[in-house]
Amino acid sequence: MTPKTLPRRLPPADSRICAPDRLLPADPAARAIARRLYEGVATLPIISPHGHTDPRWYAEDQPFADPARLFVVPDHYVFRMLYSQGVPMEALGIPARDGTPVETDPRRIWRLFAANYHLFRATPTRLWLDHALAALFGLDERLSAANADATYDLIAEALAEPAYRPRALYRTFDIEVIATTEGALDDLAWHARIAASGWDGRVVTTYRPDAVVDPDFEGFRDNLRRLGEITGEDTATWTGYLAAHRKRRAFFKSHGATASDHGHPTARTADLGPVEVERLFQRIVSGEAGPEEADLFRGQMLTEMARMSLDDGLVLQIHPGSRRNHNAGIFARFGRDMGADIPGPTDYVAALKPLLDAFGNEPNLTIILFTLDETAYARELSPLAGHYPALRLGPPWWFYDSVDGMKRFKDQVIETAGFYNTVGFNDDTRAFPSIPARHDVARRVDCAHLAELVVAGRLDPDEAEELAHDLAYGLAKKAYRL
Repeated sequence: MTPKTLPRRLPPADSRICAPDRLLPADPAARAIARRLYEGVATLPIISPHGHTDPRWYAEDQPFADPARLFVVPDHYVFRMLYSQGVPMEALGIPARDGTPVETDPRRIWRLFAANYHLFRATPTRLWLDHALAALFGLDERLSAANADATYDLIAEALAEPAYRPRALYRTFDIEVIATTEGALDDLAWHARIAASGWDGRVVTTYRPDAVVDPDFEGFRDNLRRLGEITGEDTATWTGYLAAHRKRRAFFKSHGATASDHGHPTARTADLGPVEVERLFQRIVSGEAGPEEADLFRGQMLTEMARMSLDDGLVLQIHPGSRRNHNAGIFARFGRDMGADIPGPTDYVAALKPLLDAFGNEPNLTIILFTLDETAYARELSPLAGHYPALRLGPPWWFYDSVDGMKRFKDQVIETAGFYNTVGFNDDTRAFPSIPARHDVARRVDCAHLAELVVAGRLDPDEAEELAHDLAYGLAKKAYRL
């Protein structure tokens, strides 16, 4: 195997493992329309407004270490599937915070991954991986135990080339802007280093304050003290605590942030009076608050963040409904974000009413709602976004950023909310090579859906072309103020 030479822009990943018309409709008439629509958007620049890639990659621009640490170790979509089939996390080289010894030989990790590649059949992860392996490295046979060493050598050889460094891949992927996500206590040193380097790639941060908003977050009270030290505010008082958030938001804006992000267990919001909120806050900082008070405080803080967004312009993203770190044993040994976040039912109509009563009619506020509860699409989310000027619906997320998940979303949401109360697509990934693959899948699914609407006489061809462009590029850029 010989590494391919990367062009300036990544071409479609058409090969024996990536059929040219993949994901397009089976009906010949609809497929022909979808193909034309896709050809019009396939090479649009990527707007990546919400993700979790490491800003250090762009700051240092060092080669990626090896195939295993590029594809396996950072990607919870990959290692959660392997773990579900009995592959130990330690064997996959996932760093342990409890001192557990883990595999350090990347070739052995890659062999284990390749030998279990069949586990990903028909999953979105398989689509992303096949696309990356074909488009980036020219792989034209499916990954397996038989070719594990050959593919490892091919990828490792390519990663040593300048064309495969983060900044070069940013250009090859044709990324126009990418947002990372940092906690409220982060010093954003890597973002500062990117800015000081003079590189013209656009990497912005996102304000994620969960560690100082969620009383159930590990180390919460210490985090509050640290927030006070960073900002020079008395975070043991309600007014000082809010002032500290305003300062941190301004600091994040100075490093390009256009959005905040909030991963709460529920969508609950609250809008308490001054006396009530002071009393609640003192219960929180004293450590005496119970589960109900903790949830009420998280809800109050969503409303406070919306209030701050009216002042500073940050888009408010709400990611509720994930029962995070469900596997207590994995959390204790490996920490957060290890593939054990599990969806749960989420109420939006009642839960969001205090926030919407306060700010739902504000045309200058953008609140982007995500969900892991598909039962809420048609019943709650679509009617809410189809009415309140402040609300927009984010794309299917986590378990549903998949072909069928995207189809179900469109089938249930568009009729009531319309296309323009959604925000296009974001890739929400830690796995850098999957970014163009994820956007390609979304563009194909969108074009297939639009083509079927044209065939059914519900859209004119020119409208479908405009919508394909908006869904691939324009809606995300507008919604996230990029």
